Amino acid sequence: VILLCFRRYLLMALTSCLFWNTFGLSAPMDSKPNILLFLADDLGIGDIGCYGNDTIRTPNIDRLAREGVKLTQHIAAAPLCTPSRAAFLTGRYPIRSGMASSNRYRALQWNAGSGGLPANETTFARLLQQQGYTTGLIGKWHQGVNCETFNDHCHHPLNHGFDYFYGMPFTLLNNCQENKPPELDVALQAKLWLYSQIITLAVLTLTAGKLTGLISIRWKIIACFTLAGSLFFISWYSSYGFVHYWNCILMRNHDVTEQPMRLERTASLMLKEAVSFIKRNRHGPFLLFVSFLHVHTPLFTTKKFLGKSRHGLYGDNVEEMDWMVGKILDSLDKEGLKNHTFTYFASDHGGHLEARDGSAQLGGWNGIYKGGKGMGGWEGGIRVPGVFRWPGVFPAGTVIDEPTSLMDIYPTLVHLAGGILPQDRVIDGRNLVPLLRGRAEKSEHEFLFHYCGSYLHAVRWHQKDSGAIWKAHYVTPVFHPPGAGACYGKGICPCFGEGVTHHDPPLLFDLSRDPSEAKPLSADTEPLFDTVVRKVGRAIEEHRRTLTPVPEQLSVYNIMWKPWLQPCCGTFPFCWCDKEGDSTQSL
Repeated sequence: VILLCFRRYLLMALTSCLFWNTFGLSAPMDSKPNILLFLADDLGIGDIGCYGNDTIRTPNIDRLAREGVKLTQHIAAAPLCTPSRAAFLTGRYPIRSGMASSNRYRALQWNAGSGGLPANETTFARLLQQQGYTTGLIGKWHQGVNCETFNDHCHHPLNHGFDYFYGMPFTLLNNCQENKPPELDVALQAKLWLYSQIITLAVLTLTAGKLTGLISIRWKIIACFTLAGSLFFISWYSSYGFVHYWNCILMRNHDVTEQPMRLERTASLMLKEAVSFIKRNRHGPFLLFVSFLHVHTPLFTTKKFLGKSRHGLYGDNVEEMDWMVGKILDSLDKEGLKNHTFTYFASDHGGHLEARDGSAQLGGWNGIYKGGKGMGGWEGGIRVPGVFRWPGVFPAGTVIDEPTSLMDIYPTLVHLAGGILPQDRVIDGRNLVPLLRGRAEKSEHEFLFHYCGSYLHAVRWHQKDSGAIWKAHYVTPVFHPPGAGACYGKGICPCFGEGVTHHDPPLLFDLSRDPSEAKPLSADTEPLFDTVVRKVGRAIEEHRRTLTPVPEQLSVYNIMWKPWLQPCCGTFPFCWCDKEGDSTQSL
């Protein structure tokens, strides 16, 4: 009897396996799979092999696409890191959480600013934590740290649903590496230096005039000028003069472990932490968010990868990141977790075209798409890689051309974990599971709104009955020099003011026929022009009715350096430490 039952069970299993494989369908889902998220920083969609690059080697990311699903129209909710990551974590447009800026500072500038992801925003980590997941973040945060004191950690990852954090509360900058030109607020620093020099020259002139008798002035007035000049210099140089110490730090949970960080071992530390997290939590379920510091400038790359690519330092950095992806995937295999893990790879926005060192390109390539990082409407700033793998559940080798968003990860993960979406707020993301499993043919998104800071620059309409993807641009950046395709000399394109052009009627493209946005349509060339423009206009009105006023987290006051908020591993201002020691064994 036992033998008969076993044979019957084996026959049923073989029949089921044959059925799923024969008809190209996915198997039933495990309950509460492990979740592994990879998010690159500033990576262009054209930088990896599975999206057409044949000169930068990315075999591990390509393997994910080969074994899973590749999205070709995966869209970031913002073209810069802070707002894009806020949308990724919350499933909501950044303007809903106050993480969209109306000034020229569109990302957090300091660890010691008071702005950040508000405590009343519910991240996917929080919801998965409530479903029994152990949650971890390794790498970049850039969503703020403190609100009122140096250790209240109101914006910290551990206050947003993560059980474990190891990484940078901020983001990489040129300032983090010696012998690199400063990157943070360069134009303002130049003005402050100029004003300081003018004040110094004025004091010296008055002093010389007093000593030679050419100027009749009291010493008390000269002393006041000197004191005012000194206070002015100290007020700004105490922040901008020590960016390396204030922003370039590593934390483990609530503790600062390196200040300043040592870039030569950062990649090894991040990799070690990710592998260790998987090993510690192999009995699951776990959520591991690996938020790479790669491939943001200064592109610090370990010796093992320097000079190995055909695209200079940038290519070296991409290949090192791909190697790290491979090592983390290997750890899944080693623990026998590959088939029980939902894996995702993406970038927070498009490549940074203006990142250059002379003639050397230090930013990514966005393929056929116009524009790049910082440009709210053009595809190159917001269309990013999107790769999913879940063996046995998602059909391997699938390519999906439907419009999707990084915000969709939020409801997708909540669905996989068996949770319930918050009912007290608008969630802009959509559950991707039916699309990824082949159970749905169309994306649930009809409209996607493309912001630059708090300014709406463009809108995408997915006309499902015809298959057209209309895109209307109401504001576009003014390229410098004209026709260059980027804002060279400015560092990044602006969202408002003299650096943009307003379009009425909007520039209209059909991305299904013109993905490069090379030929704008008009009423003369497109019979549906007026219909499309009216439809998009009504969608904007409806969208704006769903917005409610919230405090602006990226206001000038909130992004200012405040010494009383500075994370410090000593007694401020004596903030330096190295608690990692020699903990970076090779992996």
